[in-house]
Amino acid sequence: MALVDEIVSRFEKLANERYTWESHWQEIAEYVLPRKAEITVRRTPGEKRTRNLYDTTAIRANQILAAGLHGYLTSPGTPWFTLRLQDYDLMQKSRDVKLWLKDAERKIMAVLNFSNFNSQIHELYLDLGAFGTACMYEEEDPVRVVRFDTRPISEIYIAENANGVVDTVFRKFIMTARQAYQRWGRDAGEAVAKAIEKNKPEEKFEFLHAVFPREDFHPGKAGAKNMPWASVYIELSSRHLISEKGYEEFPYFVPRWLKSSSEIYGRSPAMTALPDIKMVNEMAKTIIKAAQKVVDPPVVLPHDGFLLPLKLTPGGINYRTSPNPNDRVEPLITGANIPVGLNYKEVRRQAIREAFFVDLFLMLAQRKAEMTATEVLERVEEKMIILGPTLGRLMAELLTPIITRTFNILSRKGIIAPPPPELEGQEYIVEYVSPLARAQRAAEVGAITRLFLTVTPLVQIQPEVVDNIDGDRIIRHVADAIGAPPEILRSDDEVQALRQQRVQMMQQQQVAEDIEKAVKVAKEASQVKGIEELIG
Repeated sequence: MALVDEIVSRFEKLANERYTWESHWQEIAEYVLPRKAEITVRRTPGEKRTRNLYDTTAIRANQILAAGLHGYLTSPGTPWFTLRLQDYDLMQKSRDVKLWLKDAERKIMAVLNFSNFNSQIHELYLDLGAFGTACMYEEEDPVRVVRFDTRPISEIYIAENANGVVDTVFRKFIMTARQAYQRWGRDAGEAVAKAIEKNKPEEKFEFLHAVFPREDFHPGKAGAKNMPWASVYIELSSRHLISEKGYEEFPYFVPRWLKSSSEIYGRSPAMTALPDIKMVNEMAKTIIKAAQKVVDPPVVLPHDGFLLPLKLTPGGINYRTSPNPNDRVEPLITGANIPVGLNYKEVRRQAIREAFFVDLFLMLAQRKAEMTATEVLERVEEKMIILGPTLGRLMAELLTPIITRTFNILSRKGIIAPPPPELEGQEYIVEYVSPLARAQRAAEVGAITRLFLTVTPLVQIQPEVVDNIDGDRIIRHVADAIGAPPEILRSDDEVQALRQQRVQMMQQQQVAEDIEKAVKVAKEASQVKGIEELIG
């Protein structure tokens, strides 16, 4: 079949392009993510994966990185994104628009938390820290609305479009005959059906899932074969076409940690720290040997001075055959300087922790008592300079596509109500309000604070310099940067109405004071006139 041959041929080209990455990923997996060290080798289930590891600093650093990203970027306990409009004035003026956007946010968050999103996003962060490229799949689920699946890097082959965006994913995976038959039935192919008939349900088969933009897509035409994204499943041993359908949105999300313009796959913190990781592992092995020699040193004994075998166990008795009293068993002092080795090893371990941003996430978690809030903010700002590009890439390649696809699925299912008429033709914007996103904007708040510290002395000399500062904009900008709930701020119309009311009250008070003064003056004038008439 032409379609199958075309897809398999394209897959083989993508596999050739990925080949050079595989040995690199395998080496990293053995040191950083041993349970996924099956990229260029196949291991028996249950086999030990840490046989050659003597130091687990990199494993734990990657775990802290993944936990930190999940806890401070996509925490299930707090809102980490908001929906807004490009037309900010419309969003502020219309109460219906505000309520609809807030309702959509809450429903998306509720669905994500009800699904398996949190467990799968944590798995994705582990892959991202180790390999620099990760992949998550989202599909509709009859029970939980949506379901996520983080696929191992060994299964994924990707391609970019002209804008450098991943728009093609080929996934090669293995299923048993029983699993394939449960999913596709007879459509799984003759090879699978024969395995079931021969009572071999655990026989394994390779399958290929290809998702790519459909070039002959017609927007006005309905049908699974006319969706923007093609979805094709193939059983590889017989090149059997299982199904050809499609998606309304690209269902795979493929974030890269950092990426060279000449490469498709990303580079990771583990790749940066790999020399240190390998060095620390070898140093740990050497230090263990040195420590063993200190605790249980080798011995020196004269030739033919004792009956062999020599007993070195506690309480062991050895018999001397030599009449020379100086012939005795002595420990061999190697002169190993273990503290020097430990100190240098700790330097290299700290370099690994820094590569995985361990100090940043521990700082956010602990908020040490000896550090003031200002000191914490300054250190976080320093780290964000390095982490900022990666966070921007994560938002563009992972979080925004997830929110967009989930929003569209909920809309098609009727879970999210139709938008108000005012929103027709309006563009939505996803803004992130997680602790890491706010920390990125902390520099803006710091700049405003420094501005006020600079301006305050000038106000004493030249009060009119305050005219350059728009207090209303500062309040809204700072509230947005620190993630204050938007409900606590009054709308522009409410602020104007409050100020007009205040002006009217002041005017009324001034009129009342003027009337009181006029009455007082008139009363005093009448009293003076009365006295003059009495005297006259």
